[in-house]
Amino acid sequence: MGRYVVRRLLQMVPVFIGSTLLIFLMVNVMGDPIAGLCGERACDPGTAAQLRREFGLDQPVWQQYATYMGNVFTGDFGTAFNGQKVTELMSTAFPVTIRLTLVAIVLEIVIGITLGVVTGLRRGRPVDTGVLLGTLVVISVPTFVTGLLLQLLLGVRWGWIRPSVSPAAPVDELIVPGLVLASVSLAYVTRLTRTSIAENRRSDYVRTAVAKGLPRRRVVVRHLLRNSLIPVVTFIGTDIGALMGGAIVTERIFNIHGVGYQLYQGILRQNTQTVVGFVTVLVLVFLVANLVVDLLYAVLDPRIRYA
Repeated sequence: MGRYVVRRLLQMVPVFIGSTLLIFLMVNVMGDPIAGLCGERACDPGTAAQLRREFGLDQPVWQQYATYMGNVFTGDFGTAFNGQKVTELMSTAFPVTIRLTLVAIVLEIVIGITLGVVTGLRRGRPVDTGVLLGTLVVISVPTFVTGLLLQLLLGVRWGWIRPSVSPAAPVDELIVPGLVLASVSLAYVTRLTRTSIAENRRSDYVRTAVAKGLPRRRVVVRHLLRNSLIPVVTFIGTDIGALMGGAIVTERIFNIHGVGYQLYQGILRQNTQTVVGFVTVLVLVFLVANLVVDLLYAVLDPRIRYA
């Protein structure tokens, strides 16, 4: 196991460098950051040249990337165009988005796996058909429609929740935004769990456990569910980074000042340091989540061994 972890960590290095290089190039060619810094009125040539020297934008792109990566490894993600350190923005944005993502993941696991087990054990029955239709509707409806509808009904019309989340973003105020953020993923988890449960019900080890006279609950939890969760864990593990990076719409709807909000502001103002810094951390989240998922395979299925 130790050798496998070391090998995976070494493999993450070129993936990290390649991903950040691609992001850096894409952000630097999407527009002129100096034009965004000057606002609606164009900067005069002298001011523009001074700003380019100040932020290192007068150097070749490869040299800018090398300088940026050298600073990243020392914990310096650069300075936003407003003079604020990107790490300061991260210190306020990431805790909020992490709480929102945790709420979404918990809802995704609890509701999605529960519905998937129920429908997988009752395949072809009315409850199975109803849940399949419901998940199909959730997948078909865009997230911003779901978010605005829940905000209008629960927040404005019925007054059950705050229409916008307070700056402190406590967990109780993040339940509805977390449900909106996790809605599509929750539907996929339900369908994945249902399919996996329905297929594994016909496996030999399940028939053997039933023939031994084991209680139905133990057969489902200890044998059927444990082996059926491998594709679900794979999806949830890769979904963690997607939820954190894809929270722009949800955070805009509920006025949550998290990672999505900062990315939106950075893209809107063409603030390359902010965008690249936040996306660099999200790349690390993706890589670590994938590593944890691979290690969980051996926990779920003892037959899996890592050399």
